[in-house]
Amino acid sequence: MKIPSLPTLLSFNGGYVDTLGFLSLSGLFTAHVTGNFVTLGATLAHGLDGALAKLLALPMFCLVVFVSRLVRLKLQSRDRSPIRPMLVVKLLLFVGVAAYALYHGPFRSEEGAVTLAVGMALVSAMAIQNGLHKAHLSKAPPSTLMTGTTTQIMLDLADILADPKADEVVTAKARVKKMAAAVATFALGCGVGAVGYMYAPAAAFSLPAVLATVALFASSAGAESSNPTAPSILIRQI
Repeated sequence: MKIPSLPTLLSFNGGYVDTLGFLSLSGLFTAHVTGNFVTLGATLAHGLDGALAKLLALPMFCLVVFVSRLVRLKLQSRDRSPIRPMLVVKLLLFVGVAAYALYHGPFRSEEGAVTLAVGMALVSAMAIQNGLHKAHLSKAPPSTLMTGTTTQIMLDLADILADPKADEVVTAKARVKKMAAAVATFALGCGVGAVGYMYAPAAAFSLPAVLATVALFASSAGAESSNPTAPSILIRQI
């Protein structure tokens, strides 16, 4: 059985974790963290729980991206690929969340300390994924934010229809195919995350750990590193 590529796994994981976190943790976006500004306003307006997690999500995300970037630069200065170490850290975070979820059972909005700890762990894991994707898989479509990707698809489709120049059409069609696959994979992750919440609200938190394990062995075919100094090393070591 062929293992899905790393970008594919990341896109599915992005949709899955964001949806499961939103449904389970009082409307917390764990991947699309800026969306928490909107949900924080709604939380305050309606007097709902979960305001602290939404308030802390962006600072936590920024801190983890910043620290993980320093670690990656340190590893690269030693001629080591940072991809696998970062994936291992993300796996450990997901394993901790899975164990916590299985122990505490389905989360409730009044469980402030529990949901806060789980939420920040998931935000940290997705911050690592976002930073890793941006720095080392930059030619693959984003794995957590689909608005820009969808916009580019529509622009390319319009260009194909209005100005069918041979060379540009080939490039645009290839880009549309890659980006459409990323959007579809992300949407599938959202759907599976919703189903997991409905039928196994605690056990559903185990799947990201499984996906993170598979990602350690996934081929990154079709995704190129943005590091000009050692792109082949980064890809081969996934």
